[in-house]
Amino acid sequence: MTPHRATVWQLRSRQLTFGPLPLIMGIVNVTPDSFSDGGQFLGSKGAIEHGLKLLDEGAAILDIGGESTRPYSTPVPAQEELSRVLPVVERIRRTRPDAILSIDTSKAAVASAAIAAGAEIINDVTGLTGDPEMLDVARQCQAGVCAMHMQGTPQTMQDNPSYTDVVTEIHDYLRQRRDALLAAGIDQNRICLDPGIGFGKAHEHNVTLMAHCHAFHDLGQPLLVGHSRKGFIGKLLGDKEVPRLYGTLGSALALAVQGVQVIRVHDVRPLREALALFAACGGLSRENPEHSPGCTA
Repeated sequence: MTPHRATVWQLRSRQLTFGPLPLIMGIVNVTPDSFSDGGQFLGSKGAIEHGLKLLDEGAAILDIGGESTRPYSTPVPAQEELSRVLPVVERIRRTRPDAILSIDTSKAAVASAAIAAGAEIINDVTGLTGDPEMLDVARQCQAGVCAMHMQGTPQTMQDNPSYTDVVTEIHDYLRQRRDALLAAGIDQNRICLDPGIGFGKAHEHNVTLMAHCHAFHDLGQPLLVGHSRKGFIGKLLGDKEVPRLYGTLGSALALAVQGVQVIRVHDVRPLREALALFAACGGLSRENPEHSPGCTA
């Protein structure tokens, strides 16, 4: 494995240790309008059942969100977001006290309440910049944090994303966010970074990033990648209507070879089984995953 690859992530009350296989983060969208599964689990009962199912299928982490961040989505007031996610966090925590829960939010009030209810991680698509109180919440509650790159906002990010060198520019951004979190008093071992596949990126940007995730290991933090069912898969396959599960699995294997520590997906069991067979058949045997070709345009 690359010598820079982080091997632990300290959360609020426990620590994740990374081996050669990525850990799987299962997605629980308690929203009416998420791009792939909006409305499927909007009610608390359905979301709770879905989260428990993902845990049984092998999710190491559940990422619970109450506000869609798909392109051109409408922001949700904090109280509405809280009413969606808190019952889910509380019930899953009571039912499965061993479960590691993440709150997918850019609002400090939502993060604070979810952590108090038992969440271990704040997963913020704005890199903890969207709410001026978020850094204080993250420091005070000592949660694990994941800071993501996004060009623009969900309402503007796909208007005309532009980069001169997408890998270098996002590397620089993530380094700056890491340093800002450290300066704010957040321990380095609590910080995870996410290049933000699909967030302010055109098709070619997403493919280039997927092929070069290994470049971010030298930042010294665990990497989280959420590429599940995203539009670049259909574009790469030449069919926007194609089911995106198989493309999600194939590209996840490229991430595994590159040493990515956490992969965020809708479909947990298929990925768990794909990774298990990939490893058993020697897919992770190469000594230098940073030289993996990954995806190509």
